[in-house]
Amino acid sequence: MGEPEPAWWLNLRDHPDATVELVGGRRRVRAYAATSDRRSRLWARWREIDPKLDAYAALRPAETAVVVLAPGSGAPPDGGRGVDGTLGKD
Repeated sequence: MGEPEPAWWLNLRDHPDATVELVGGRRRVRAYAATSDRRSRLWARWREIDPKLDAYAALRPAETAVVVLAPGSGAPPDGGRGVDGTLGKD
């Protein structure tokens, strides 16, 4: 059996409504895994920030989740759309 998913992701997947601590204070978010084109776009952006990303991901037996924290607890966990139904800029 391969390496398990990280506990932080399993927790967010099971309980997607969360609170994050930001410089300006706390904020309610809903977590979900980006899929399809949005995942590809976010992965490409992440790769620009961390050139070692693909090498790190290759160590895992399964695809690495790209987790989005959308504002508010009403953000949908499907298709990567934001609270207002648009894709938004990540």
